[in-house]
Amino acid sequence: MIEFKNVSKEFPDGTKAIQHISFKINKGELVTLIGPSGCGKTTTMKMINRLIQPTEGDILIQDKQIDAFNINELRWNIGYVLQEIALFPHLTIAENIAVVPEMKKWKSHKIKARTNELLEMVNLDPDTYADKMPHELSGGQQQRIGVVRALAADPDIILMDEPFSALDPISREQLQEDIQNLQKQIQKTIVFVTHDINEALALGDRVCLMNAGEIVQMDTPQELILHPKDSFVKDFIGSHRSPWLTAVDVIGRLDHEQVLDLSDLHIAHDNPEKTFVVMNDDGKYEGTLFGGKQIDVEPIANNLQLYKAAKLLDDSHVNILPITKDDQLVGILTNDMIVQFLRQEISIKNGVVQS
Repeated sequence: MIEFKNVSKEFPDGTKAIQHISFKINKGELVTLIGPSGCGKTTTMKMINRLIQPTEGDILIQDKQIDAFNINELRWNIGYVLQEIALFPHLTIAENIAVVPEMKKWKSHKIKARTNELLEMVNLDPDTYADKMPHELSGGQQQRIGVVRALAADPDIILMDEPFSALDPISREQLQEDIQNLQKQIQKTIVFVTHDINEALALGDRVCLMNAGEIVQMDTPQELILHPKDSFVKDFIGSHRSPWLTAVDVIGRLDHEQVLDLSDLHIAHDNPEKTFVVMNDDGKYEGTLFGGKQIDVEPIANNLQLYKAAKLLDDSHVNILPITKDDQLVGILTNDMIVQFLRQEISIKNGVVQS
């Protein structure tokens, strides 16, 4: 979808902002760009919609050089969300959302339908909010409008430049969840610049960690955490490692006493006070038993972050959750496992090697 080939950017004052970077972003992927101040992440993003021109190298969208696009058509097909929300203060919320569709000469009924659809996507009732002015909304609500305005003309690509950094922590976390839920619906290609490692790890299908104009490591959050390329990556992630590890990183083996084959169901009947996870001969999850009877337990995905998995376990009515990947049972999660894992993490950080 988006490809950089040996791209560099040197500004007139001699600053080398970007140095020979190459990478691809797949269609429907959300990639977060992160790194120290001045690392080149915002410059990289702004080159995608030609707000900044590269000094050398090629940038392609759907295998076409971006310089070959008409500049207006290019930008109409790339939504842009800024930290400074920049809603037009004299326009209503509906009018703000309609700006680009009107430039593209959409019919009024289509614009209204799209506006209502987008407001509903971010849980803002059109009847309540469409005719409000920007100053009547909270900061979080205004930022939601900034996001949906970028989606109004149904662009293929969305660029987001530290969009939540000015918000309070509660609003910021809620908007992160909104973006995750929204992305499940719209499946856009999103490039998201942030200076917050937690945000980068939470949102990114992949995280692009930059330093001094170069890409140090571009990987899934999981790979970045478990297999940092060098000491810079390891130090940059630092103490943020534990919460972003996934459920599969803390599970025990499948020979755990609470995992049963179909041939061992009598064990569940003989131990009615215990909960058991059952797998069939093909390794697939068959169900969860308590008191010898099947109970309704939703398995968790192997790539679910540990802190989310822990919350699901805490909120559930059982003391064990099955972990699956493509319907295969890959492990189980219990509170004891989480406690043991965190003890190991603390020992590692303190330089203690456990036997």
